[in-house]
Amino acid sequence: MRRRAGERHVAGDGGDRTGILHVEELRKRYAPDTPLVCDGLSFNVNQGEFVAIIGPSGCGKSTLLRMIAGILSPTSGDVWVGGRRIDGPPPEMALVFQDYTRSLYPWLTVERNVRFPLAKRRDLDKAEKAERVAEAIRTVGLTGFEKYSPGQLSGGMQQRVAIARALAFQPQILLLDEPFASVDALTKEGLEDTLLDVRDRLGASGNTMLMVTHDIDEAIYLADRIVVLSKPPCVVAEELSVDLPVPRTQVESRSHPEFLRIRAYVHDVMGLTDQRRRTHGGPQPSA
Repeated sequence: MRRRAGERHVAGDGGDRTGILHVEELRKRYAPDTPLVCDGLSFNVNQGEFVAIIGPSGCGKSTLLRMIAGILSPTSGDVWVGGRRIDGPPPEMALVFQDYTRSLYPWLTVERNVRFPLAKRRDLDKAEKAERVAEAIRTVGLTGFEKYSPGQLSGGMQQRVAIARALAFQPQILLLDEPFASVDALTKEGLEDTLLDVRDRLGASGNTMLMVTHDIDEAIYLADRIVVLSKPPCVVAEELSVDLPVPRTQVESRSHPEFLRIRAYVHDVMGLTDQRRRTHGGPQPSA
């Protein structure tokens, strides 16, 4: 059940495998004598939904995303995609990393970078691959830059190429690991709007998106639902719906009373409000 901010939610017991993606009691420690990073994470993601995962710095957000992507094995627990338990990178997923400078091939053009993951797709002929590439480039607003190399583009444009490459693969689930953390604030806003535009073009039956971010405002602006993680070893501290009017815009959405209410609530859940009071010498919470 979806909840509005302020309606407490206790993480599920892992028995409900509804949705296109189900995370069931994931635990992770990197070595036998090291502390747990994640301690029994469970939640569902529905088809066409945009879910943002946020939590304190170092709580295990990226570790969780890598376990979901199948590139990091959990110590225990399972990830289910479409009712199938995965034990490696599933073909239904694509992952966009934070560091676009390492994810693109500098010696390839924009067009060839976007086409790269389709090279071994024997189920697609040359014309189908070309159509997918062109559509992905058009979707992220890079038409006319097909023959440019990554080094000729700004950071924001390079990250658009990385997103286009993932879209060309047409995954059922698009994973985003703090995708806008390495760009300036103005570029970040433009990329956020690009992502919302991609969702609008694809429709509700299109890509399911799961994004890790440390930015509470970004999570509220983009997501249909937010999963808040606790301090490590992390668990699901809260799940809440984001019921903002659509279409969303940077100025109107971020000044909407519901946006401000959710932001204040998430700050409280993450303990940031009391931390800020202590930092600034404000009143201490009562014992």
